[in-house]
Amino acid sequence: MAASSISSIAVVRNAITDVPGVLVGHSTRTGDGALTGSTAVLFPPGTVCTVDVRGGAPATRDTAALDPRHGGRTVRCVLLTGGSAYGLAAADGAAAEVGSFVPTAALYDLGRGGVFDTYPTPEMGASAVRAAAVEVPQGNVGAGTGAMNVSLKGGLGTASVDLGGGVIVGAIAALNAAGTSIDATTGLPLAHNLGLPDEFPPPAGDDLSRPLPEVVRPFNTVIGVVATNARVPAYALATAGQDGLALAVDPAHGMPDGDTVFAASTGTHDGDLQTVLEAARHVFARALVHGLLAAESVTTPWGHLTAYREQYPLTGAGYRSRTA
Repeated sequence: MAASSISSIAVVRNAITDVPGVLVGHSTRTGDGALTGSTAVLFPPGTVCTVDVRGGAPATRDTAALDPRHGGRTVRCVLLTGGSAYGLAAADGAAAEVGSFVPTAALYDLGRGGVFDTYPTPEMGASAVRAAAVEVPQGNVGAGTGAMNVSLKGGLGTASVDLGGGVIVGAIAALNAAGTSIDATTGLPLAHNLGLPDEFPPPAGDDLSRPLPEVVRPFNTVIGVVATNARVPAYALATAGQDGLALAVDPAHGMPDGDTVFAASTGTHDGDLQTVLEAARHVFARALVHGLLAAESVTTPWGHLTAYREQYPLTGAGYRSRTA
Protein backbone atom coordinates (compact mmCIF):
# COMPACT_ATOMS: atom_id res chain seq x y z
CA MET A 1 0.00 0.00 0.00
CA ALA A 2 1.50 3.30 -1.08
CA ALA A 3 2.05 6.16 1.30
CA SER A 4 -0.13 9.24 1.05
CA SER A 5 0.36 11.37 -2.07
CA ILE A 6 -1.63 14.27 -0.63
CA SER A 7 0.26 17.54 -0.36
CA SER A 8 -0.72 18.75 3.08
CA ILE A 9 -0.08 21.58 5.51
CA ALA A 10 0.53 21.06 9.21
CA VAL A 11 -2.70 20.88 11.17
CA VAL A 12 -3.40 22.67 14.44
CA ARG A 13 -4.64 19.79 16.63
CA ASN A 14 -4.65 16.86 14.21
CA ALA A 15 -8.29 16.43 15.17
CA ILE A 16 -11.71 16.60 13.54
CA THR A 17 -12.18 19.88 15.40
CA ASP A 18 -9.68 21.49 13.02
CA VAL A 19 -12.73 21.70 10.71
CA PRO A 20 -14.08 25.11 11.74
CA GLY A 21 -17.20 24.92 13.90
CA VAL A 22 -16.90 21.21 14.74
CA LEU A 23 -16.76 20.31 18.45
CA VAL A 24 -16.37 16.98 20.28
CA GLY A 25 -17.42 15.95 23.79
CA HIS A 26 -16.99 12.70 25.71
CA SER A 27 -18.83 11.02 28.55
CA THR A 28 -16.98 8.08 30.08
CA ARG A 29 -18.15 5.48 32.61
CA THR A 30 -15.65 3.18 34.32
CA GLY A 31 -15.53 1.22 37.57
CA ASP A 32 -18.24 -0.77 39.36
CA GLY A 33 -18.40 -3.14 36.40
CA ALA A 34 -18.63 -0.42 33.74
CA LEU A 35 -16.29 0.22 30.81
CA THR A 36 -18.20 2.26 28.26
CA GLY A 37 -18.98 5.78 27.10
CA SER A 38 -20.41 8.16 24.50
CA THR A 39 -18.90 10.73 22.16
CA ALA A 40 -20.88 13.64 20.72
CA VAL A 41 -19.77 15.39 17.53
CA LEU A 42 -21.40 18.80 17.08
CA PHE A 43 -21.59 20.72 13.80
CA PRO A 44 -22.25 24.38 12.96
CA PRO A 45 -25.71 25.32 11.62
CA GLY A 46 -26.37 24.30 8.03
CA THR A 47 -24.05 21.27 8.03
CA VAL A 48 -25.27 18.54 5.67
CA CYS A 49 -24.86 15.02 7.00
CA THR A 50 -25.36 11.50 5.67
CA VAL A 51 -24.17 8.00 6.57
CA ASP A 52 -22.78 4.78 5.09
CA VAL A 53 -23.61 1.62 7.08
CA ARG A 54 -21.91 -1.67 6.20
CA GLY A 55 -21.59 -5.15 7.65
CA GLY A 56 -24.18 -7.52 9.01
CA ALA A 57 -24.67 -6.26 12.57
CA PRO A 58 -25.16 -2.50 12.86
CA ALA A 59 -26.70 -0.78 15.89
CA THR A 60 -27.97 2.61 14.75
CA ARG A 61 -30.69 5.17 15.37
CA ASP A 62 -32.19 7.78 13.02
CA THR A 63 -29.79 6.91 10.21
CA ALA A 64 -32.73 6.50 7.81
CA ALA A 65 -33.28 10.25 8.14
CA LEU A 66 -29.89 10.74 6.48
CA ASP A 67 -30.80 8.66 3.41
CA PRO A 68 -28.25 9.58 0.72
CA ARG A 69 -30.89 9.10 -1.99
CA HIS A 70 -32.39 12.35 -0.73
CA GLY A 71 -29.05 14.12 -0.29
CA GLY A 72 -28.85 13.76 3.48
CA ARG A 73 -30.08 16.57 5.70
CA THR A 74 -28.83 19.24 8.04
CA VAL A 75 -27.85 17.91 11.46
CA ARG A 76 -26.49 19.62 14.58
CA CYS A 77 -25.03 16.53 16.27
CA VAL A 78 -24.27 12.86 15.81
CA LEU A 79 -23.52 10.48 18.67
CA LEU A 80 -21.04 7.60 18.83
CA THR A 81 -21.69 5.33 21.79
CA GLY A 82 -20.93 2.05 23.47
CA GLY A 83 -23.55 -0.33 24.81
CA SER A 84 -24.67 -1.89 21.53
CA ALA A 85 -28.45 -1.48 20.99
CA TYR A 86 -28.95 -0.65 24.68
CA GLY A 87 -26.56 2.29 24.41
CA LEU A 88 -28.68 3.94 21.72
CA ALA A 89 -30.77 5.34 24.58
CA ALA A 90 -27.95 7.85 25.13
CA ALA A 91 -29.31 9.67 22.07
CA ASP A 92 -32.36 10.72 24.11
CA GLY A 93 -30.21 12.90 26.33
CA ALA A 94 -28.14 14.25 23.46
CA ALA A 95 -31.27 15.18 21.52
CA ALA A 96 -32.70 17.01 24.53
CA GLU A 97 -29.51 19.07 24.78
CA VAL A 98 -29.32 20.10 21.11
CA GLY A 99 -33.08 20.44 20.58
CA SER A 100 -33.13 18.16 17.56
CA PHE A 101 -32.86 14.51 16.60
CA VAL A 102 -29.37 13.02 16.93
CA PRO A 103 -28.37 10.21 14.54
CA THR A 104 -26.44 7.61 16.53
CA ALA A 105 -24.25 4.55 16.03
CA ALA A 106 -23.30 2.11 18.78
CA LEU A 107 -20.49 -0.41 19.15
CA TYR A 108 -20.49 -3.60 21.21
CA ASP A 109 -18.65 -3.29 24.53
CA LEU A 110 -21.16 -5.03 26.83
CA GLY A 111 -19.64 -6.79 29.81
CA ARG A 112 -16.06 -5.69 29.25
CA GLY A 113 -16.04 -3.87 32.57
CA GLY A 114 -17.33 -7.00 34.29
CA VAL A 115 -21.07 -6.25 34.40
CA PHE A 116 -23.18 -6.75 31.28
CA ASP A 117 -25.89 -4.15 31.91
CA THR A 118 -23.61 -1.13 32.38
CA TYR A 119 -24.17 0.82 29.18
CA PRO A 120 -24.53 4.52 28.30
CA THR A 121 -27.64 6.29 29.56
CA PRO A 122 -29.51 9.38 28.33
CA GLU A 123 -27.67 11.45 30.92
CA MET A 124 -24.36 10.28 29.46
CA GLY A 125 -25.49 11.41 26.01
CA ALA A 126 -26.45 14.80 27.41
CA SER A 127 -23.16 15.04 29.29
CA ALA A 128 -21.17 14.34 26.13
CA VAL A 129 -22.94 17.21 24.35
CA ARG A 130 -22.32 19.58 27.28
CA ALA A 131 -18.63 18.64 27.26
CA ALA A 132 -18.15 19.55 23.58
CA ALA A 133 -14.92 21.46 22.93
CA VAL A 134 -12.13 21.82 20.38
CA GLU A 135 -9.65 19.70 22.35
CA VAL A 136 -10.23 15.97 21.79
CA PRO A 137 -8.84 13.44 24.29
CA GLN A 138 -8.12 10.07 22.67
CA GLY A 139 -7.85 6.43 23.66
CA ASN A 140 -9.98 5.04 26.52
CA VAL A 141 -12.54 7.84 26.43
CA GLY A 142 -16.10 8.23 25.21
CA ALA A 143 -17.15 5.63 22.67
CA GLY A 144 -13.64 4.15 22.76
CA THR A 145 -13.68 3.36 26.49
CA GLY A 146 -14.57 -0.33 26.15
CA ALA A 147 -13.46 -0.83 22.54
CA MET A 148 -11.32 -3.77 21.43
CA ASN A 149 -9.38 -4.66 18.28
CA VAL A 150 -9.41 -8.46 18.12
CA SER A 151 -7.35 -9.31 21.23
CA LEU A 152 -5.86 -5.84 21.82
CA LYS A 153 -7.47 -2.81 23.44
CA GLY A 154 -9.08 -0.49 20.94
CA GLY A 155 -9.86 3.16 21.49
CA LEU A 156 -11.04 6.47 20.12
CA GLY A 157 -8.81 8.37 17.70
CA THR A 158 -8.95 11.50 15.61
CA ALA A 159 -6.92 13.09 12.80
CA SER A 160 -7.10 15.87 10.24
CA VAL A 161 -5.36 17.34 7.21
CA ASP A 162 -5.16 20.86 5.78
CA LEU A 163 -5.39 20.71 1.98
CA GLY A 164 -4.62 24.39 1.49
CA GLY A 165 -6.96 27.14 0.39
CA GLY A 166 -8.76 26.88 3.71
CA VAL A 167 -10.00 23.31 3.06
CA ILE A 168 -9.79 20.96 6.06
CA VAL A 169 -10.75 17.28 6.28
CA GLY A 170 -10.99 15.57 9.68
CA ALA A 171 -12.20 12.33 11.19
CA ILE A 172 -12.94 10.72 14.53
CA ALA A 173 -13.39 6.97 14.96
CA ALA A 174 -13.76 4.28 17.61
CA LEU A 175 -11.70 1.19 16.80
CA ASN A 176 -13.71 -1.86 17.88
CA ALA A 177 -13.00 -4.23 15.05
CA ALA A 178 -13.21 -7.99 14.53
CA GLY A 179 -10.48 -7.63 11.89
CA THR A 180 -6.91 -6.87 12.85
CA SER A 181 -5.32 -3.43 12.57
CA ILE A 182 -1.75 -4.72 12.83
CA ASP A 183 0.63 -6.00 10.16
CA ALA A 184 1.80 -9.35 11.55
CA THR A 185 5.13 -9.10 9.72
CA THR A 186 6.13 -5.71 11.14
CA GLY A 187 4.01 -5.19 14.25
CA LEU A 188 3.00 -1.79 12.89
CA PRO A 189 -0.56 -0.55 12.38
CA LEU A 190 -1.79 -1.37 8.88
CA ALA A 191 -2.27 2.31 8.00
CA HIS A 192 1.00 3.42 9.63
CA ASN A 193 2.46 4.48 6.29
CA LEU A 194 -0.36 6.99 5.71
CA GLY A 195 0.78 9.15 8.60
CA LEU A 196 1.92 12.71 8.18
CA PRO A 197 5.63 13.38 8.90
CA ASP A 198 6.45 12.37 12.50
CA GLU A 199 2.79 11.53 13.23
CA PHE A 200 3.38 7.89 14.19
CA PRO A 201 6.41 6.31 15.88
CA PRO A 202 8.83 4.33 13.70
CA PRO A 203 9.41 0.64 14.47
CA ALA A 204 11.87 0.08 17.30
CA GLY A 205 13.42 -3.21 18.42
CA ASP A 206 12.18 -6.77 18.20
CA ASP A 207 8.64 -6.32 19.50
CA LEU A 208 7.31 -9.17 17.34
CA SER A 209 8.80 -11.80 19.63
CA ARG A 210 5.88 -11.28 22.03
CA PRO A 211 2.81 -13.42 21.20
CA LEU A 212 -0.52 -11.65 20.99
CA PRO A 213 -3.07 -12.27 23.76
CA GLU A 214 -5.66 -14.94 23.10
CA VAL A 215 -9.02 -13.81 21.74
CA VAL A 216 -11.52 -14.25 24.56
CA ARG A 217 -14.64 -13.70 22.44
CA PRO A 218 -15.49 -11.96 19.14
CA PHE A 219 -15.66 -8.19 18.87
CA ASN A 220 -17.16 -5.99 16.20
CA THR A 221 -18.01 -2.60 14.77
CA VAL A 222 -16.05 0.51 13.90
CA ILE A 223 -18.02 3.75 14.15
CA GLY A 224 -16.95 7.25 13.27
CA VAL A 225 -17.40 10.58 11.53
CA VAL A 226 -15.54 12.23 8.66
CA ALA A 227 -16.08 15.95 8.18
CA THR A 228 -14.93 18.75 5.91
CA ASN A 229 -15.67 22.37 5.18
CA ALA A 230 -15.47 21.68 1.44
CA ARG A 231 -18.61 21.63 -0.68
CA VAL A 232 -18.65 17.98 -1.70
CA PRO A 233 -21.38 15.31 -1.94
CA ALA A 234 -21.76 14.04 1.61
CA TYR A 235 -22.36 10.41 0.66
CA ALA A 236 -19.17 10.31 -1.43
CA LEU A 237 -17.40 11.52 1.70
CA ALA A 238 -18.99 8.74 3.78
CA THR A 239 -17.98 6.02 1.33
CA ALA A 240 -14.44 7.42 1.29
CA GLY A 241 -14.43 7.08 5.08
CA GLN A 242 -15.44 3.44 4.74
CA ASP A 243 -12.61 2.96 2.25
CA GLY A 244 -10.27 4.39 4.86
CA LEU A 245 -11.65 1.94 7.41
CA ALA A 246 -10.71 -0.89 5.06
CA LEU A 247 -7.16 0.49 4.83
CA ALA A 248 -6.79 0.29 8.61
CA VAL A 249 -8.73 -2.91 9.41
CA ASP A 250 -8.45 -6.28 7.67
CA PRO A 251 -10.99 -7.71 7.09
CA ALA A 252 -13.61 -4.99 7.33
CA HIS A 253 -17.38 -4.88 6.73
CA GLY A 254 -18.02 -8.52 7.66
CA MET A 255 -21.13 -10.23 8.98
CA PRO A 256 -20.25 -9.60 12.67
CA ASP A 257 -19.51 -5.92 11.92
CA GLY A 258 -21.78 -2.90 11.95
CA ASP A 259 -19.27 -0.46 10.48
CA THR A 260 -20.92 2.96 10.38
CA VAL A 261 -19.39 6.18 9.04
CA PHE A 262 -21.23 9.49 9.24
CA ALA A 263 -20.13 12.24 6.85
CA ALA A 264 -20.62 15.96 7.33
CA SER A 265 -19.95 18.92 5.05
CA THR A 266 -20.19 22.46 6.38
CA GLY A 267 -19.88 23.67 2.78
CA THR A 268 -18.01 26.92 3.34
CA HIS A 269 -15.17 26.35 0.86
CA ASP A 270 -14.62 25.09 -2.66
CA GLY A 271 -12.44 22.01 -2.91
CA ASP A 272 -11.36 19.54 -5.56
CA LEU A 273 -13.61 16.51 -5.12
CA GLN A 274 -11.04 13.79 -5.78
CA THR A 275 -8.47 15.43 -3.52
CA VAL A 276 -10.99 15.76 -0.69
CA LEU A 277 -12.08 12.14 -1.07
CA GLU A 278 -8.50 10.85 -1.04
CA ALA A 279 -7.89 12.93 2.07
CA ALA A 280 -11.03 11.49 3.68
CA ARG A 281 -9.82 7.92 3.09
CA HIS A 282 -6.46 8.62 4.63
CA VAL A 283 -7.65 10.76 7.53
CA PHE A 284 -10.20 8.15 8.64
CA ALA A 285 -7.52 5.44 8.52
CA ARG A 286 -5.14 7.68 10.49
CA ALA A 287 -7.83 8.31 13.11
CA LEU A 288 -8.10 4.54 13.62
CA VAL A 289 -4.33 4.28 14.04
CA HIS A 290 -4.53 6.94 16.75
CA GLY A 291 -7.32 4.98 18.42
CA LEU A 292 -5.06 1.92 18.54
CA LEU A 293 -1.92 3.75 19.69
CA ALA A 294 -3.65 5.98 22.27
CA ALA A 295 -5.49 3.09 23.97
CA GLU A 296 -4.33 2.07 27.44
CA SER A 297 -4.37 -1.38 29.03
CA VAL A 298 -7.22 -2.07 31.45
CA THR A 299 -7.82 -4.93 33.88
CA THR A 300 -11.44 -5.65 34.79
CA PRO A 301 -13.33 -8.72 36.07
CA TRP A 302 -13.83 -9.56 32.38
CA GLY A 303 -10.06 -9.88 31.90
CA HIS A 304 -6.88 -7.98 31.10
CA LEU A 305 -7.32 -5.83 27.99
CA THR A 306 -3.83 -5.43 26.58
CA ALA A 307 -3.07 -2.18 24.74
CA TYR A 308 -0.76 -1.83 21.74
CA ARG A 309 1.76 0.09 23.83
CA GLU A 310 1.98 -2.79 26.30
CA GLN A 311 2.19 -5.43 23.58
CA TYR A 312 4.76 -3.50 21.51
CA PRO A 313 6.47 -1.37 24.17
CA LEU A 314 9.56 -0.42 22.17
CA THR A 315 7.55 0.96 19.26
CA GLY A 316 4.62 2.24 21.30
CA ALA A 317 6.86 4.23 23.63
CA GLY A 318 7.45 6.72 20.82
CA TYR A 319 3.78 7.62 20.46
CA ARG A 320 2.69 11.12 21.39
CA SER A 321 -0.89 12.22 20.86
CA ARG A 322 -1.19 15.84 19.76
CA THR A 323 -4.70 16.25 21.11
CA ALA A 324 -4.57 14.13 24.29
